[in-house]
Amino acid sequence: MTTATVQDQIRDTVTRHDVVLFMKGTKAMPQCGFSSRVAGVLSYMGVDFVDVNVLADPEIRQGIKDFSDWPTIPQLYVKGEFVGGCDIVTEMTLSGELDALFESRGIPFDKARADEIRQANA
Repeated sequence: MTTATVQDQIRDTVTRHDVVLFMKGTKAMPQCGFSSRVAGVLSYMGVDFVDVNVLADPEIRQGIKDFSDWPTIPQLYVKGEFVGGCDIVTEMTLSGELDALFESRGIPFDKARADEIRQANA
């Protein structure tokens, strides 16, 4: 697979699906704590997202870093836009910015569950 093909595959994935998480492992079986945290937040908030296991394909694992110009995994995309990794998603969840992003992009999520996360971390 050529680099252009990997980049095209990634671009296709992030534009075809509303919410995509490039992660180590899967949402059912995360293989790292950071991936587990972001997948857990999204799942708890009831967000329908596609998981891409970067451990299953070394070209995707490197390709997503090149695509976003971001060195770490996980990486969250909403409506084709790179949002960030674990620290950024955590901060956005706690500040309410993630709710605002989902609302502005028309992504369904459970607002009460998002509020529970914030209350538990207050």
